[in-house]
Amino acid sequence: MLLITRRTGESIVINGSIEVKVVDVRGGRVKLGFEYPEGNTVYRQELFAKIQEENKAAASGADMSKLGSLLPSLTKKPTDSS
Repeated sequence: MLLITRRTGESIVINGSIEVKVVDVRGGRVKLGFEYPEGNTVYRQELFAKIQEENKAAASGADMSKLGSLLPSLTKKPTDSS
């Protein structure tokens, strides 16, 4: 783990495109501001962990045996009814 000390108004840059700025520090709480390229997502760690758990549960519970019968209908071109 990398530890960096920053004061209010100071920032760090990650991978040349993500800036994390210390906006405010009050009573043991730190408010951070993030500037990052459009199209990226940022999650709180606890929410990201929950998303990962739910994705794993969904993947392990998926019934892949029906996939073969679904593929032909997904690749079929719609017919013109006029």
